[in-house]
Amino acid sequence: MKIIKLLVFLIFTSPVAHSQNLVGNKYNEIARYMREKRKDLNFDKVTNSKFIYLKYSDNSDTQTLLFFMNADSVCKSIRLICDPALKTEKVNEFNSIYKVNGQNKWTDRREGRDFNIEMTDEKWSCIITIEPDK
Repeated sequence: MKIIKLLVFLIFTSPVAHSQNLVGNKYNEIARYMREKRKDLNFDKVTNSKFIYLKYSDNSDTQTLLFFMNADSVCKSIRLICDPALKTEKVNEFNSIYKVNGQNKWTDRREGRDFNIEMTDEKWSCIITIEPDK
């Protein structure tokens, strides 16, 4: 019984348990979704003359979530930069909700479109990218 309680707790408190592919959503829709559903992540105001993006991070600086927008303020890709200690948790989550498409690669099929999800290991971080299939 303790194991079940622990699993339920982890599912509902884990930042990855709230993963959702928001590619194709507008700036305001993403901001509203994050405010309502991802209270574990804080909005970080950024100014950049080359890119339009929304940036969110957690209090412990183990995750940074970036939504890259096109000129019409529609999300064209998502990048999650996280601590390497979260990699196993992310892989397990993605294996459970997306179609496995190779080592550290998944496909999300939504509204008749495929989205590629890829995880890469960097020296100090793990990077997950979500973008439409070309």
